[in-house]
Amino acid sequence: MEDKIVRYGSFPIIFMICFSFLKGATSEVYTVGDEDEWNSEVDYVSWLQKYNFSVGDVLEFRYNKGQHNAFEVTEATYRSCDTSSGVLAKYETGDDQVKLSESKKYWFVCNVSGHCLGGMRFGIDVKAGNTITNLEPTPSANSGSAYALERWSLVLYLFASGILINLFF
Repeated sequence: MEDKIVRYGSFPIIFMICFSFLKGATSEVYTVGDEDEWNSEVDYVSWLQKYNFSVGDVLEFRYNKGQHNAFEVTEATYRSCDTSSGVLAKYETGDDQVKLSESKKYWFVCNVSGHCLGGMRFGIDVKAGNTITNLEPTPSANSGSAYALERWSLVLYLFASGILINLFF
């Protein structure tokens, strides 16, 4: 009897350990440009390198209405900054929420004259799970540490799952 209490009494602890590694299941809201928000003074290449976006996350574009806007565009439009074609969505309220709802490439530009060519644009490749590949520029030297952490989390999750299997089978 005491063996069963120890065996089944540890279930909640192991259950909590397993689910603590499922952090990728939650979505995050990211303000584009952080405290500097969406404006022409931000280095969006550097901003992108600070985060790992995933499907379900939300990009929040905050800016002064009338001074900026945010357009989701095709890659060709992103590269040329010519929004006469290739515009997928227009955001112009000053507090726009864009849900990253699928695993695909997203491209964003400001359509105010000169802003896109001045650097007010970025592109991301959102993948399923909790990973992203920045399309511009190449990954930084410390990107391997994030991969190592992800692998370590997977090992711990598998270890805890093995303990659960041994407890009940």
